[in-house]
Amino acid sequence: MAIERKKFSSQVKPEVLEAFKKYAENEGKQFQMVLEEAMLEYLETRNGEKPRESVLAHFKASVAKNRVLGELLAK
Repeated sequence: MAIERKKFSSQVKPEVLEAFKKYAENEGKQFQMVLEEAMLEYLETRNGEKPRESVLAHFKASVAKNRVLGELLAK
């Protein structure tokens, strides 16, 4: 089952568009997917609903890495 998509039109500075296209190419992703991810991340950040996945992943990794130190500091 295909995900419904809706076309839209907008304008952006040429250097921003080229940076997005280059990023998509470097990541091996379609431009529209990179744009959609960026839009979703923007909304999540602005709405304050939850931290970005990348930030949360770094936080979890840091907690795991420093678990012993955290336990010592808690004593």
